[in-house]
Amino acid sequence: MSDFTRPSNLDEFAENFAQIKPLMDANMAYYESSRCLFCYDAPCIQACPTGIDIPLFIKQINTNNLTGAARTIYSANYFGHTCGKVCPTEVLCEGACVYNEQDVKPIEIGRLQSHATTIAIKSDKKLFNVAQPNGKKVAVIGAGPAGISCACELSQLGFSVKIFEAKSKPSGLALHGTAPYKITNQEVLDEVDYLKTQFGFEIQYDTRIKGDRFEELEKQFDAIFLGIGLGDTRFTNTSGEELENSVGATEFIEKLKLDPLSVEVGKKVVVIGGGNTAMDGASECARLGADVTLLYRRSKAEMGAYEFEYDLIRSAGAKAMFNISVKEIMGADKVVRVRCVKTQNSNGKLEEIPGSEFSLACDLLIRATGQKKQTSLLDSVGLGFDKKGKIEVDPVNYQCSKKQYFAGGDAVNGGAEVVNACYEGKKAALGIHEYLSK
Repeated sequence: MSDFTRPSNLDEFAENFAQIKPLMDANMAYYESSRCLFCYDAPCIQACPTGIDIPLFIKQINTNNLTGAARTIYSANYFGHTCGKVCPTEVLCEGACVYNEQDVKPIEIGRLQSHATTIAIKSDKKLFNVAQPNGKKVAVIGAGPAGISCACELSQLGFSVKIFEAKSKPSGLALHGTAPYKITNQEVLDEVDYLKTQFGFEIQYDTRIKGDRFEELEKQFDAIFLGIGLGDTRFTNTSGEELENSVGATEFIEKLKLDPLSVEVGKKVVVIGGGNTAMDGASECARLGADVTLLYRRSKAEMGAYEFEYDLIRSAGAKAMFNISVKEIMGADKVVRVRCVKTQNSNGKLEEIPGSEFSLACDLLIRATGQKKQTSLLDSVGLGFDKKGKIEVDPVNYQCSKKQYFAGGDAVNGGAEVVNACYEGKKAALGIHEYLSK
């Protein structure tokens, strides 16, 4: 059973969804930064996809050079604050900390990173000088971490950048798809506003680019970056998926983030999936007071979610059942039960166990079964895609098969972390700079 009661107002919601990585105060940051050994070959740097000089910014925090620390972070990762809170630091930088080899708690790198960047954002500290305009214009499709990172780097290099975003708010899944207990909406929006002030790029919201619009952009801009991310949750052809109260995990999380008190979960929730998004959905429903059961068709060892994400759902009171496959989603108009069967691994092949069927009562079914690729948006462009529908790019400069186009983020990597999208957006910007400088 859930350890939470359903919140009836925003204060109760904030209490149920309290930050799992709360911000440090100055004293905490000083003492935590004092623990760092400032390793010469710093494995934490190697573990960071954006290669932040972690020992340097920690030393800068320790010596009260907070502006320098923020500059070190943002020079490598334009979503420095967001990544400090939402990155799986437990398996990246903190997971690589040498203290782990001594059974000592690793340095809280993520919280230190958020500490320095928060102070820079709140004080509107100017960290970078933008180059003189070079006369070149670049269109960025999508205001997610990849698109905004690309825009920041290009703006700093003197390009005029305009971002086109289909939604009414920026940051892609950093805002719309990240659990509320990892980062608040305001923190994400404040960081984007800070970056806009720093670099001067423009974002045009509620603008979906498709069809002939791409041809228009090709004439108006010298290069185009695609940071379109992924689409809605895909269907798995399970009977009853279309019933009321059967929802995709990303759609559920987005509604919870933007209008939390409007979300109804009922008493019993079933979540299908074994990835990090499934864990977020399960934990969120438990924090809304529901009795939550997560079902995954394979074993616990085979689930894609990080161990600490699984621990989060358990600590919230959700339960998990492994080697369970959903056969049917039952109900007349809306979901009332799910019919399941036990599975087993037989010589590497997943098989159903005869005679093992059972059913569970269900007021809300959340399908964390992956997201669709948005290839149809790009039908008129003529780009190359791999067999899984990911945009094919040069792995060095992220240039597409059509040379005017570059791409990064989930549309290229198939769905990774925010920090990976930040890295790819920046690398693509450098590729655009090289391409347009020839």
